[in-house]
Amino acid sequence: MESNYPKTTMVIFGATGDLAKRKLFPSIFRLYKAGKISNEFAVVGVARRQWSDETLREVISESLKDEDPKLVEEFRSHFYYLAFDVTNKESYQKLDLMLSKLEEKYNIPGNRIFYMAMSPQYFGTIAVNLKQEKVTDTNGWTRLMIEKPFGHDLPSAQKLNNEIREAFSENEIYRIDHYLGKEMVQNIEVIRFANAIFEPLWNNQYISNVQVTSSEVLGVEDRGGYYEHSGALRDMVQNHMLQMVSLLAMDPPIRLTTNEIRSEKIKVFRALRKLSLDQIQDYVVRGQYGPGKVKGKEVTGYRSEKNVDPESNTETFVAAKLLIDNHRWAGVPFYIRTGKRMKAKSTKIVIEFKNRPMKLYYSENDELKANLLEINIQPDEGITLHLNGKKVGSSGRSIPVELTYSNDSDASANTPEAYERLIYDCMLGDATNFAHWDEVDLSWTYIDTISQAWSNGHSDLAIYESGTMGPQASDDLLSKDGFQWWPVVDDVD
Repeated sequence: MESNYPKTTMVIFGATGDLAKRKLFPSIFRLYKAGKISNEFAVVGVARRQWSDETLREVISESLKDEDPKLVEEFRSHFYYLAFDVTNKESYQKLDLMLSKLEEKYNIPGNRIFYMAMSPQYFGTIAVNLKQEKVTDTNGWTRLMIEKPFGHDLPSAQKLNNEIREAFSENEIYRIDHYLGKEMVQNIEVIRFANAIFEPLWNNQYISNVQVTSSEVLGVEDRGGYYEHSGALRDMVQNHMLQMVSLLAMDPPIRLTTNEIRSEKIKVFRALRKLSLDQIQDYVVRGQYGPGKVKGKEVTGYRSEKNVDPESNTETFVAAKLLIDNHRWAGVPFYIRTGKRMKAKSTKIVIEFKNRPMKLYYSENDELKANLLEINIQPDEGITLHLNGKKVGSSGRSIPVELTYSNDSDASANTPEAYERLIYDCMLGDATNFAHWDEVDLSWTYIDTISQAWSNGHSDLAIYESGTMGPQASDDLLSKDGFQWWPVVDDVD
């Protein structure tokens, strides 16, 4: 790993786009403000538009308008712009010349990060040209940061990977899954491996099921065109949801190194039970939001959104039952669900522990509540342990008790946002929180079977009312196994 003050030039492909303005510029600024980047750094923004250095710097000022103007002025002086045609070799030659001059100016030893913040269709073209025009030939290191989606199925992901591998080795490729940069997702490993009360119970002897929910209140907004080709399965399940499952299910690594952690995650992907086309209907629910009410306001259905086919069968909701066939998890279902236009915006994990064989205590309604460990990823970061305690008085009845630790406090006010952490990790050469090709390969293999079943008509599309927690089929998926989604969210406003 590098020193804590990495000297690097970063090239942002797509610097005029929304991602750069909303996420990248503020994230790099926070690293600068926190002293995690030395003054010896430079950022080159490239895109098709005929901007100047000053135009780019004005956009940076706009995205940092709430920050100290003097510090922003210092920061943005490190940014430069180059109008760029990704198919033109001359553009790459100009870029290499500009980088060489900046490295001399800022005393940077040839370390270069190339950040792809543009349409995935150009990723391969850019990588190949960077290699051919010798932009990657430096005295330092070169690294490639890639936004999702990484392909839209296994063949396209393999093609893209082969193109990128022409210019970069696997250990130079940093495939971003911004969920892996989130504080509480990274906390999963600490909760598991640093607490003696959990790890011995983290198996099929004590856990009845695991649930991962990522729900959004918003619809597709202006992304209808993109979403028609993606859907919730490719947009959320193939990356974010399966990544969280792998962290929850992996065995303890021998040591906390990138390769050891990745190795354990990959074993989980390999152990995912493969489903036949005929089984998909019983294990996976696909839904699409119809009209409804969200927070008291009437909203339209997905098929009425801009750039969406009025007869679209694209899913905006997926629930699935995953089985991991290994010694630790045999027989324990992992339930996942994700969707748009749902009742609440939330990403949360719930571990439900098995009930004891003899029930000695009962609650008021003669049911003993299950013990749950709830890990809240967003918006309210923290952990809640659901236990049973004695009800005050002489009834001998039990009542549910919640022990809550909130990470969303003053102590975490300066917690690095996901992109900030991931950019810094890349500068340090730490790939732990990025997806390895084997993870991408195995996850697409699993997802492609579901996609194929859906395109062959092996599954119904359930329309759910906006402002609810998804279609009834999602609840049925668990109830037929004797479970329910936690926490129970009332679908009526």
